[in-house]
Amino acid sequence: QVQLVESGGGLVQAGGSLRLSCAASGGTFSSYPMGWFRQAPGKEREFVAAISRNGVIKYYADSVKGRFTISRDNAKTTVYLQMNSLKPEDTAVYYCAADDSAVVVIPTTRDEYDYWGQGTQVTVSS
Repeated sequence: QVQLVESGGGLVQAGGSLRLSCAASGGTFSSYPMGWFRQAPGKEREFVAAISRNGVIKYYADSVKGRFTISRDNAKTTVYLQMNSLKPEDTAVYYCAADDSAVVVIPTTRDEYDYWGQGTQVTVSS
C-alpha cells in the first residue's frame, strides 16, 4: 500500500509561485509514474502534469504548460510541482497520484492511477 502526502499549498497573489511536494511511502517509488491533478469547486478533477518513473519524460496539460514544472527525487521518494505565474483559475485542491501498474509511460487519466493523496489547497487571489 502506497501512502501519499501533499504539502506546500497556500494563498498566493496572481503572478506568484508555489512549490508543491508529495512524499510517498510504503511502496517502490521509483517504479511508479507519478501525476498531479486538481479539482476546483463544482468541477471535475483534471489532469495537470505527469512524470515517468525515471523523471526523463514529462507531460503537461495545455492550461499549465510553460508555467508549471513537475520533477521527482527518487532517493527522497518525493514528487514536486513548481507553479509559476499563477492565475486565479489555478485555484483548486491539488492531488498527487501514483500508478503502480505502469502500463503506460505517462498516464494522464484518473483511472490510470491507483493511489491518491489527500490533497492540498491552492488559492490564487486576483
